[in-house]
Amino acid sequence: MNRSIASTLKSTSAAIAVTLIATVASLTGALVESANAADPSSYLGQGSPIGAGQHRLQRSDMPPGYIGAMQRNVRGPVMTYFQPVAFHGPGKTEFALSSSDTFMETEPDLEAGLMVGSVYRFKMTTIPGYEGAELYPTIEVIDRTYPPPGLATKYPIEVYLDEDDIQAALDGQMVTRVVYLEDPQTASPLPQTQAAERPIETTYYQDALEVADRFGRPVAIVRIGSVAPPRSPALMPRFFFGSPAWAPIVKPEVVSAATQYPATQYPATQYPATQYPATQQ
Repeated sequence: MNRSIASTLKSTSAAIAVTLIATVASLTGALVESANAADPSSYLGQGSPIGAGQHRLQRSDMPPGYIGAMQRNVRGPVMTYFQPVAFHGPGKTEFALSSSDTFMETEPDLEAGLMVGSVYRFKMTTIPGYEGAELYPTIEVIDRTYPPPGLATKYPIEVYLDEDDIQAALDGQMVTRVVYLEDPQTASPLPQTQAAERPIETTYYQDALEVADRFGRPVAIVRIGSVAPPRSPALMPRFFFGSPAWAPIVKPEVVSAATQYPATQYPATQYPATQYPATQQ
């Protein structure tokens, strides 16, 4: 059984993620061919129960990298842009991206700039309640955001992987999370936080990408399962999708006022007493 997920980003300066969850199950049955050609303006497979609710040209179950490559070919401003992305998990979960087919050092709440259209393999470890377990999800950035100038790292694409996602992946399920930038015309004016996420569970025949597209503009797809790194070095480049380039984002160090501006000690100034002669009356 496969579980798919779509996530939302605020289109205003608040730019905080909301998560929409869709569950996709494997379907069985014969596909009846139709003698009539499909209308290009309608949804693909709209006439059959199996295809109901599918995305027009793209689906969330397409191979990693397929949708991103299509978006990169039609969207000029995304060609060489490194989209800031922030990874979050329960408790002290740590994340790591790869470089030259090797994972870097893990860190909590990892932030990095990822190229639009590329697929990145990352590692999750030190998961609370699952000591010793490690997961190796992928993220495919399919579009970019347009924050105010100079604030790109302040409003990244937020990727939240909760305990339900982790448990499903460890149980052998495939979890797909679609992150989308919500429509400013229909967005909720209330601030959204990680603790106040509002996941929406959809039925098995709905496509998470199509559902996310109804609420806004999809920008990333996260896929998490129980796959592990291969033992053969020859398979590593395929496992890491070629280890595409990414830009590290260094978090500013929080310095207290007392540390930043230490008190300066000055020697006491000596003012010797001056003796004046007595005034004669």
